[in-house]
Amino acid sequence: MNNLPANTGHSRGRGRGNMRSEDAVRGLGPQLGQAERVAHVPQRPSSGSSQTETVRSTTDPTCADGAEGDPRGSVRGRRLMTEVVHSRPSGLATKNGKVGTKVTVQTNYFKVLKRPNWTIYQYRVDFEPDVDNTRLRRGLLSEHQNKLGGYLFDGTVLFCTVQFKENPNSPYVLEMLTQSRQGEKFTIKIKSVGTVEAADSQQLQVLNLILRRSMEGLKLQEVSRNFFDPQAKVILDKYRLELWPGYTTSIRQHEHDILLCAEITHKVMRTDSLLNVLSICLQNCDDYRMGFKREVIGLIVLTDYNNKTYRVDEVDFDSSPLSKFSTKDGDISYVEYYKKRYNITIRDYKQPLLISRPTEKNVRGGATQLIMLLPELARSTGLTDEMRSNFQLMRAMSEHTRLAPDRRIDRLRVFNQRLQNSKDSVECMKSWHIDLDKALVEIPARVLPRESILFANNSRFQCDARADWTHQFRDRAMFKHVDIKRWYVITPKRNLQETKEFVKLLRRVGAGMKMAVNEPRYDELPDDRNGTYSQSILNATAADPQLLMVVIRMPNEEKYSCIKKLTCVDRPVPSQVVTLKVIAPRADRASGLMSVATKVLIQMNAKLMGAPWMIELPLRGLMTVGFDVCHSPRNKNNSYGALVATMDMKQSARYFSSVTEHSKGQELSNQMALNMTCALKAYRAEHGALPERILFYRDGVGDGQLHQVVNTEVKVLKDQLDKIYKSAGKAEGCRLCFIVVSKRINTRYFVNKQNPEPGTVVDDIITLPERYDFFLVSQSVRQGTVSPTNYNVIWDNMGLDADKIQLLSYKMTHMYYNWSGTCRVPAVCQYAHKLAFLVAESLQRAPSAGLENQLYFL
Repeated sequence: MNNLPANTGHSRGRGRGNMRSEDAVRGLGPQLGQAERVAHVPQRPSSGSSQTETVRSTTDPTCADGAEGDPRGSVRGRRLMTEVVHSRPSGLATKNGKVGTKVTVQTNYFKVLKRPNWTIYQYRVDFEPDVDNTRLRRGLLSEHQNKLGGYLFDGTVLFCTVQFKENPNSPYVLEMLTQSRQGEKFTIKIKSVGTVEAADSQQLQVLNLILRRSMEGLKLQEVSRNFFDPQAKVILDKYRLELWPGYTTSIRQHEHDILLCAEITHKVMRTDSLLNVLSICLQNCDDYRMGFKREVIGLIVLTDYNNKTYRVDEVDFDSSPLSKFSTKDGDISYVEYYKKRYNITIRDYKQPLLISRPTEKNVRGGATQLIMLLPELARSTGLTDEMRSNFQLMRAMSEHTRLAPDRRIDRLRVFNQRLQNSKDSVECMKSWHIDLDKALVEIPARVLPRESILFANNSRFQCDARADWTHQFRDRAMFKHVDIKRWYVITPKRNLQETKEFVKLLRRVGAGMKMAVNEPRYDELPDDRNGTYSQSILNATAADPQLLMVVIRMPNEEKYSCIKKLTCVDRPVPSQVVTLKVIAPRADRASGLMSVATKVLIQMNAKLMGAPWMIELPLRGLMTVGFDVCHSPRNKNNSYGALVATMDMKQSARYFSSVTEHSKGQELSNQMALNMTCALKAYRAEHGALPERILFYRDGVGDGQLHQVVNTEVKVLKDQLDKIYKSAGKAEGCRLCFIVVSKRINTRYFVNKQNPEPGTVVDDIITLPERYDFFLVSQSVRQGTVSPTNYNVIWDNMGLDADKIQLLSYKMTHMYYNWSGTCRVPAVCQYAHKLAFLVAESLQRAPSAGLENQLYFL
């Protein structure tokens, strides 16, 4: 066997989407895959990324690439570089709006009081013979601190303020001999790479490295990308979990100053090892191997001996801790290796090995070998779907992770005080002449005017500070309703009575909202097998119903997929899947059933091209578009891009949607222009002309992909749209505004130690000078701190100023029909996410074109 155990190998994490569907029928784990054995030459692999094992993802579009990366910094031989993507449209006069009530907000930023005025010399460090372990590399180099002076070393790249003289007879400016504690001798070779001047953008990465070195003085534990405090961990014994509080930090040049963004984060740690999971499978599963694979494949695990995270890609039952692998000193078993390397005694010699494959990034960095993990030494991070559905667990966690604004501010101040008072931290920052402000940055903001929600008969509701109009449906008719005259209800026979009671409630709710709901035809199923449901759906669709309601007893992903494949692909018809747990009357929730029935009826109306409510739009001829991509959890080679567009909400309540399949791991769409062409055809069929303006919201883009979006995706889309418009006689082409929407960000802001009102916008100080961007809080939350959304306008010739762009974006957050309130992103973005998620999770193929004008995916 020629695979290495996990030591300094690549670590990585992979995100899992929010596993909730509109019908509350989400369930099982990812599909299994087959491991591919690859031979390799032992080498120091590159590092990957890990974000999703924290309670809240920590991807921040306001952070520089690499600022929060692996502590080793770059891949061997690769230069640390901050790529600043200048996406601000040319000719932009100002990105600051004026509309709204002025308010001052506190942010989770600290100002770097003075920009260091030094030149940093950058060197590459090589060891002969090679050294895999980063800690050992650092330790060997630290023995020569007197010669190097103050320096930063990430394992490959050395930054210091000393300039070493060039050696004309050698490419290296310095060669030093050293030896390890075991007496092994090494030669350290240092080669000049270049300098980092005071005005160089790469200096920001050096500042981030200095900050990370300073944070080491806080006695925190570095796990993968961030620092956590195991001493302050919260133990949830009942659930065998630990919550480690920690910090996510980044330093970046903002509009006028260099600012440090600090955010509170938590890592979920399981106290059980995967060996415990294997024991449970041995006891409870007929086929324990398949059961164990279902439990662990796709998990992100932590190995305590090196504080790294890995993704489990496969389980090797043919190997065990007694299996051997090759080293430069000969073959050695995993048992011997862990005893010799970490002084760990392996207890179970019969356990299989876990396989973690290198990511594409690892392969590009030269790491092609498989990493082998022992279940006994690996414990899971993050939450399973089963845990997320456990209300008691999530409530217990939220008490510690959902920090109210005042608690979050206090924690941020404590972090700053620790950084300012810790001896090691102070010495590190002083040695680099860095001074950090003690106060949170306060900035001007504005609260946009509250929106009016339109119902039927010119009835309207002025939103309050909660931005929630759920109760308005008690005595108001929907803006546009579609009477349900022909519909089927498919239900298990044993649950017929509960289903009829819910249908009766639906009809009563419909009457109150002036929407006629006729008595449906029932199909009573003798059992709840997938085949029985399939046959019933085929029989029902033959009668050409407006809509199907399908009742299932328990949330089940396989059954849900079966139903949706039939109703979205094979026999296209709008369908509403409900679980008995949600609709069955119980004494303790009788009053809540009326709310459930109201929400279900709103969904059904929207799926039939009705409009539960509307907002006031000042523009005619406006098409708003949302686009998102979702990767299939069942097949890593597949991902799906979904586009959802409005048909001018001033005149029509209709939508258009389209889904295309993408190649492996592709986030950026090559099919976007084709989808937009189809959307424009639908608009022209509706109105007889092309839209006057297109407002395009692009979701699902990380900072690392922004360059490709700006320079490739937008260009292809704009060229295609201009062709269409010019062929229609519009010589000026298409008037387009393209906005990248990012919701997984670290920025927070507060008003008087409380959450800001919905509509609070920030477009200065903490925004970026190279962007036309703003932050917008559009929702109200009952617990914790509300998260703003970042909007980055990367193309704009629509002719609207910053105020109108911000107002339109806020208006669009009111139009998501799955929730009678505002959402974090414009509704078309949320619709696109729902559609892409449905296809990736349940359909695995493009839906029928017969449904493209309906919101069937709600």
